[in-house]
Amino acid sequence: MKTETVEYRDGDVTLRGYVAFDDQKTGKRPGVLVMPEAFGLGPHAKQSAERLAALGYVALAGDPYGGGIVLADLQEAVTRATALFADPAKTRQRARVALDKLASLPQVDPNRLAAIGYCMGGTFSLELARDGAPLKGVVSFHGGLGTQRPGAAGQVKAKILVCTGADDPFVPVAQVNAFEDEMKKSGADWQVISYGGTVHSFTNPEAGKIGNPALAYNKLSDERSWKALRSFFEEIFAA
Repeated sequence: MKTETVEYRDGDVTLRGYVAFDDQKTGKRPGVLVMPEAFGLGPHAKQSAERLAALGYVALAGDPYGGGIVLADLQEAVTRATALFADPAKTRQRARVALDKLASLPQVDPNRLAAIGYCMGGTFSLELARDGAPLKGVVSFHGGLGTQRPGAAGQVKAKILVCTGADDPFVPVAQVNAFEDEMKKSGADWQVISYGGTVHSFTNPEAGKIGNPALAYNKLSDERSWKALRSFFEEIFAA
């Protein structure tokens, strides 16, 4: 497997993504954008990119803030994420430049793209879908489902899989219901899987180190959601 850091830009902001792919394979293959949690492009998103590369995809873990910075403080992460999502147009642009970089990689088939994300990254991926980005599918893991700009009827082209914790205080039932209503009105192909006994950040083994009970790793939900992703990708990337 080959991994490398790649630079791309959003206006005057230089972003540093992380690419992973099987360099023993030849030919173009599906590309998957991986958008990280609010803490920035850390080990969790990079490991996800590597797992996707092992499955035969080309994965680009995107940089949400610039310079590849990784945050350690929860409040700083929340502050930066809040500022980033204040303007839907800028939010979508930040994700779109990452998707464009992925599509430009020589190993990638630009007609077979997907986006996944964790927490804040899940919201990024859903915003791409709402914006009509050229994606076969989107997967959100414990991502926020609210938006300032709902997907219009016929606008959402990507198939959507949402994996959420049934006990996630950051993504309450009311938000899930509102998202489902939005998807119905948009005419999208969507599904929501809700994992019982599961809170926020359930895919990240390091979540408990933050010291917030609303964030906790759940091994079973993590494994189940990854199996759901694999099945979903087999469907959307079928020849």
